[in-house]
Amino acid sequence: MTRRLVLINPAYTRLWFGQAVSFVGDAVFSTTLVLWVATELAKGRPWAPQAVSGVVLSTGAAVLLVGPIAGVFVDRWDKRRTMLRTEVLRGGLVTALAAVSFLPAHDLAIGVWLALIYLTVLVLNAASQFFSPARFSVIAELVTGEADRARAAGIAQATAQTAWIIGPPLAAPLLFAVGLQWALLFNAFSYLVSYLAIRSVDVRTPAPPVHEDRPGARRPGLVHDFVEGLRFFRGNRFLVALLLLAVIGQLGMGALSTLNVFFATRNLHASAHLYGYLGMAMGIGGIAGALAAGRVVQWIGARRTTWIGLLVSGGLLVLYSRQGDFPVALALLFVFAVPLTMLNTAMSPLLLAATPSQFRGRVVAVFYPVTELASMLAAVASGWLAGSGLRDLTGSVAGVRFGPIDTIFTASGLVVVLAGVYARLALPDPDAEPPAAAAPGPAPAEPTLEGTQ
Repeated sequence: MTRRLVLINPAYTRLWFGQAVSFVGDAVFSTTLVLWVATELAKGRPWAPQAVSGVVLSTGAAVLLVGPIAGVFVDRWDKRRTMLRTEVLRGGLVTALAAVSFLPAHDLAIGVWLALIYLTVLVLNAASQFFSPARFSVIAELVTGEADRARAAGIAQATAQTAWIIGPPLAAPLLFAVGLQWALLFNAFSYLVSYLAIRSVDVRTPAPPVHEDRPGARRPGLVHDFVEGLRFFRGNRFLVALLLLAVIGQLGMGALSTLNVFFATRNLHASAHLYGYLGMAMGIGGIAGALAAGRVVQWIGARRTTWIGLLVSGGLLVLYSRQGDFPVALALLFVFAVPLTMLNTAMSPLLLAATPSQFRGRVVAVFYPVTELASMLAAVASGWLAGSGLRDLTGSVAGVRFGPIDTIFTASGLVVVLAGVYARLALPDPDAEPPAAAAPGPAPAEPTLEGTQ
């Protein structure tokens, strides 16, 4: 008798499988668009980098513009149905772009092609702003308990990391061997698989609270619900602390993604073609950390995992900034990614435990856009410091030499360490948790932290 693979429980396993295929499809899709714009559509044009950056900007615009209000709708709608509808929308949109891509590229002006691509990316990521909070709520119903929720978050992170290891190598052969349209159709097929997986899961998420004390009263408007969500978030000190930790962490880590390629060539004296190995080391370390996170959370708790992970990853980033040997730096990045992913994973059960079901969509819709904005600001600030503000910085302290990029990395690591200290003070111990803010309105209050009312 063949034993079937089960992750946490059968319903979660089916949902995970659909998302795993979708993650690979998204990685293929994103890489294919960047390659096609850079090597075909804008080939040899001086504005090619700007054309590629438009894809990234379209993604960020969807998160910042649609994300905050999407949570209001998600909290009002049926979560499973929301997920199904977004997959239909995304699959149909990618299929439509694939149909257009069967036309010879010269049949449409470059500006029209770019507009179609940017619009598609914008709408796809706008739909994701509805899908992600809905999935967050569905998983909260399918998976209970801090350790299992950490496992679920770790599995999701490991799956996403693996998809980005598998997807890009698939994208180039698909694009150059069989054409853009077949890579797009692969992504459309991945949305179909995700749709079927979601349909196979029978989950009943809590309905929005009914105002029974006011029979016949009109339902509050979107602005009211949006403001109510902001007030709940602001009044919950635990959620505010988690958001501050995430923002500080993004500000500290943003420099690494922006400047690591220059650190590799200047400080590590490595050739540019070796840069990809640094990303691979972080990816593998991230997978290891994500898979181990559930066991670590079960052992020491999500709160301790969060603040210890911040302290350790910040210290390792400082150590990495002082490296001049490529193999040692490669090993350090692998080790650095393990606690970093663990703390990111540990935040998910904390966020779930602190949020009543009727506010989950709005809480996620605040959390993700704010951290995305912090990441974008960190990228801009670190790029400006390295290229202008600290460009001519040179010096030494106690025989240790400092340049612009390693100084920024050192400062970033210290910021993350300070975030760990703040987390140790701001996040209560599991045995002595203060009551969190109760949900406003007539709905009955839910436990917002484990062991509290």
